[in-house]
Amino acid sequence: MHSPERRGAHGDAHIPGRMANWDLVRIFLEVARIGSFRAAAERLNMSANFLSKRISMLEQAYKTTLMTRHVDGIRLTREGLQVLEAAKRMEEASFGLDCALNQATPALTGEVRIAVTEGLGTFWLAPRLVEFQRAFPSILVDLKCEMKSADVLRLEADVAVQLEHPDQPDLKRLKIGRLHVMPFVSPSYVEIYGMPKSADDIRQNHRIVMQEADQTLGKLMYERYAGREPIGFVAMRNNVSTAHVWSVAKGAGIGWLPTYAPALGDPLIPLDIGVQFQLDIWLAYHPDAKKIPRVKQMIDWVVQSFDGRKYPWFGDEFVHPKDLSKAYKEAEPLVNLFAGFKKVSRPKVVPIFPKRADGTNP
Repeated sequence: MHSPERRGAHGDAHIPGRMANWDLVRIFLEVARIGSFRAAAERLNMSANFLSKRISMLEQAYKTTLMTRHVDGIRLTREGLQVLEAAKRMEEASFGLDCALNQATPALTGEVRIAVTEGLGTFWLAPRLVEFQRAFPSILVDLKCEMKSADVLRLEADVAVQLEHPDQPDLKRLKIGRLHVMPFVSPSYVEIYGMPKSADDIRQNHRIVMQEADQTLGKLMYERYAGREPIGFVAMRNNVSTAHVWSVAKGAGIGWLPTYAPALGDPLIPLDIGVQFQLDIWLAYHPDAKKIPRVKQMIDWVVQSFDGRKYPWFGDEFVHPKDLSKAYKEAEPLVNLFAGFKKVSRPKVVPIFPKRADGTNP
């Protein structure tokens, strides 16, 4: 008769201290949640074959089948369902460990990951982050500008700024502003095609530029207002805000842009044709994230960056682009807020964070 130690050595009993490789479990969790190797591979930016091999490694380690492969996706076995629940607890525990280690780190040192839509990240937050970095030089900011919403509950980011309402009930979520969007056209376009006079005139006689991406309403707006086939009407279709802005500014067609767009570069003419819409701007973060001092500083800074009282183009009420300069009451010139996209005089940086009484930054 073998001793317990002997049985463990041959693998027919649990080996004390054995733990699942968290990287393998994380992959299993992703595939199980999405229900498809192909979709999980796209989300993780890995190949489906790589993910399949990693799941097989996990199954071999525990000598059990966790999921079965089918044409339309995967099915979890009874053992797979049990592992899924345990994996979820591991994920939550990993975040708790991360928070504990972060809180043990010097208060305002370390990395903060912020996910934001590509347009708001490129045109608004990235220029503003210079002042945050000067106030907190020991914080490394990892800025992810993507149209796909980040899952902050699963640690894809510490803070997310998005145009979709966060639907996960365990998240902390806060509406921090509103994006007002209307059609614009460039002078070079008007020289060739004339000034658009109405929505009907646009449909019959003009060309448009469309942005199709997650968190935008480009496709919805097209289906609602176009009323015609895209060939001969849609001059360009793109998936990022930077390409969309510059294609409109250079005269490719009429495009729907945020009301602050004229401050970005080439002259843009807003079209008052009765077609406007709004997108609420949401901040989302894990409920424990604000316990980490550096993440709290980032959250507070982001909220202030979209304050509609200071930056009226993010307020709840629509302000026409021609009235933005009048509505903007701050000392820093409006044009300087977008310095770098437009040639301006040497910009004066006005920090969001007030200085201490002794003149130093907080």
